[in-house]
Amino acid sequence: MAEENQARSPEAGAPAPHSGPGQGSGPGSGPRGPRPSGPGGRGKFFRRKKVCKFCTEKIDAIPYRDVRLLQPFVAERGKIVPRRLTGVCTTHQRRLTRAIKQARNIALLPFATRH
Repeated sequence: MAEENQARSPEAGAPAPHSGPGQGSGPGSGPRGPRPSGPGGRGKFFRRKKVCKFCTEKIDAIPYRDVRLLQPFVAERGKIVPRRLTGVCTTHQRRLTRAIKQARNIALLPFATRH
């Protein structure tokens, strides 16, 4: 019986069940060290608040013919980039969406990429 218990124990050459990376007893016991403290888990990095490009440049009407203005707001696959990524305010995002759709309809911007 003693030999069977030794064969089943983790000391017999098999790794312990909780010895993998990232599996520890608490936060900070993983290979990356302790988590940053602070409100919301923010660490050293401060993310700058995005400001609307059209508000800062005081562009009121977004022209649908200006493809160079519209292209940064259209992703590589042809999707309109959401405002949380671009930092455009809600009113300008709606106008931008309308301008992009108008530019697509007259074939200035593609609906989707070719694959």
